[in-house]
Amino acid sequence: MMSNDQPVTYLNLDEIHHLAQVALESNGFSQAQANSIAISVTAAERDGCQSHGLFRVSFYINALRNSIADAKAEPALQVNDSTVIHVDGKNGFCPLALDIGLPALVSKAQMHGTAALAIHNVYNIAALWPEVELLAQQGLVAFAFTTSNAYVTPAGGIKPLFGTNPMAFGFPREAMPPLVFDQASSASARGEIQLHQRDGQPIPDGWAIDREGLPTNDPDAALAGAQLPFGGHKGASIALMVELLAGALIGENFSVDSSSQDTHRVGAPFGGELLLAIDPEKFGSTQYLQRAEFLFSQMLDMPGTRLPSQRRYEQREKSVTQGVAMPARLLTELAEMTNN
Repeated sequence: MMSNDQPVTYLNLDEIHHLAQVALESNGFSQAQANSIAISVTAAERDGCQSHGLFRVSFYINALRNSIADAKAEPALQVNDSTVIHVDGKNGFCPLALDIGLPALVSKAQMHGTAALAIHNVYNIAALWPEVELLAQQGLVAFAFTTSNAYVTPAGGIKPLFGTNPMAFGFPREAMPPLVFDQASSASARGEIQLHQRDGQPIPDGWAIDREGLPTNDPDAALAGAQLPFGGHKGASIALMVELLAGALIGENFSVDSSSQDTHRVGAPFGGELLLAIDPEKFGSTQYLQRAEFLFSQMLDMPGTRLPSQRRYEQREKSVTQGVAMPARLLTELAEMTNN
């Protein structure tokens, strides 16, 4: 979100990438780490996802307050005869670990029909849709899961236990961009509340409770209290599933573990990410793309409907041709980060 009275400057995508890269490198990030993060940040701005765009650069920089964070980490890839690939991020940041692991995941999935990629020991501050979109562009069906810090209370509770715990899904389409969605298991992403806080705007009903467990529209009280799962117990069940998949299953942090390690209260989750990739060509159906399009057409025949990712792709086209509106205040903050 962006307040209507806030002065803006339009930047093209190369300029956004450059701003992120320079800010990160000037704060000690290696060129490789900074470039992967800058690509992720630029993709978010391009697609209208401000909460994971340049707004997030400060989170990456502030994560270095934690002594274990390594801005120059070189992730290590582990591939063997198993269909499970591992990347040790070495206490660095997830975008570079993904860049190293995704090609191996594509190869394994195309060879065996299914494969998994477990990312370990990373700060994961980015959105999940870029990786599942990339996999779907390779003709694969893809899932991604990650925990965060403990921000979300279980249904009926008042204390944070789960993360916002997003999951993303990608499905290939014929001669069209893939169908992709990326959604938190909480009623809103953490970054959306932080954007409301930054812009002095109240949050919608149903997003959060305060420390006493009372509903609140105050972003400050929400950030001090607990976020709510979407759909009550249904969203809480998905959050629990993500904790198990991206935590217990791959031997990584639960959200409460990540919070306990966030000693400087930066809000940069530390743990892992699990990706699953499926090659539909190995499942016997030769009509899966056509069948998917039939379902999509039935859905879109209903007035008022749209496919997940449709708005992102529309925004992407606008951003490429028109540039991206950036709040002047954010650009000033980035300049200050760069000069420090």
